[in-house]
Amino acid sequence: MKVILLERIGKHGTLGETIRVRDGFARNFLLPQGKALRATKENQARFDRERAALEVRNAERKSSAEEIKVGLDQRSFIVVRQAAETGQLYGSVAARDIVDILAAAGETVTRAQVDINAPIKNLGVHTVEIILHADVRATITLNIARSEEEALRQAKGEDVTANAREDTFVREVSSVLEDEGMDREEL
Repeated sequence: MKVILLERIGKHGTLGETIRVRDGFARNFLLPQGKALRATKENQARFDRERAALEVRNAERKSSAEEIKVGLDQRSFIVVRQAAETGQLYGSVAARDIVDILAAAGETVTRAQVDINAPIKNLGVHTVEIILHADVRATITLNIARSEEEALRQAKGEDVTANAREDTFVREVSSVLEDEGMDREEL
């Protein structure tokens, strides 16, 4: 389906471009959210009449997003979650959790603005992008740990799961040796 974009849509195009997109993308996202018009002669004429107002509206949204970015960009948040000794979380940290974390800090974003491909399932320091506008992105850091003290150690660069990995390796090697009937001393 051919559409006229009413704002910049990621890598698809900018304001005023006529592009071809998949029918489902147009029907389920672009048209219902007012981000595009079907590419017809009537809509092209309507777009040409309203272009100046659309550009002003887009500039206002961008400046608003840049104001939010000033307070949000490069901030770090500590997230305390239960996890195994190996660092695997019991559960995950998903976009809705990030929205809740930011809301607790006084920032308002939606789940659609959180650019995360998959939920975070391990302890550690993770970087997440927040898409405030098509041209404005903020980066936050999530320090996911089992406690505040552990988060501080992770922030200093310490790998809090290193000992657990060594213990697991030793247990696995011992298990294999026992299965083969060998003792550690025989090595």
